[in-house]
Amino acid sequence: VTERAEPSNVLTYKVRGRNFAYFKTSESERWRFSIRVSPERFVELTDQPGVKPARYMHRFHWVTIVNVRSFDPEYLTALIEWSYRKAYSSLSNKTQTELNAQFER
Repeated sequence: VTERAEPSNVLTYKVRGRNFAYFKTSESERWRFSIRVSPERFVELTDQPGVKPARYMHRFHWVTIVNVRSFDPEYLTALIEWSYRKAYSSLSNKTQTELNAQFER
């Protein structure tokens, strides 16, 4: 996983170039974040207060968790893990094998 601050108020998390999470770091929106979710979870989450479709990315089932404190941290961790796994699964088999070999060392 790589982390990059681009623009300066957004932390972007990627696995081999595939985005899986964006965290806002500017004071007014601190730690608001966007992740990809399943189509079913997209409908479920966007019906809840504190969650909205991610700007520009909603058509790919990305949501923005606006009110982080209204959710259980374990639930948020599970959502981020799912987004990571989705990005990971879109990598080629060769790249997945290379990543697995790095973790086994």
